[in-house]
Amino acid sequence: MKFTGRWFLGFGLFLILCGIAGYLSNPSGAKTALLSGGTFGLLSAFWGFLMLRGVTHARLAALISTTFLTAVFSWRASVGWMAVAAGEPKLFAASLITLMLAGSCLSIAVLLKSWR
Repeated sequence: MKFTGRWFLGFGLFLILCGIAGYLSNPSGAKTALLSGGTFGLLSAFWGFLMLRGVTHARLAALISTTFLTAVFSWRASVGWMAVAAGEPKLFAASLITLMLAGSCLSIAVLLKSWR
């Protein structure tokens, strides 16, 4: 569980940095990026910390929250790419959310592998 704990610490940092990047790309319209990236980044890092401490239930909590993130990022990425296809200047946001979706999917794979 040590690898999974370190992974989730890194994943949490990744989400926080993505939230900051989203906010900096559009400070007037992307306050939610900072809030959600920071909140779920801290939560993911907390799960990682608990896993490093040997709290086995942290994996289930991480799986539930990361599955929720994957669903939200799937929805937001599709909305973003539809906006890009319609000619709106949302390329950075759509790309960033897609990157966060990829990170969430990888994190779920790491969690599932740790249960074997």
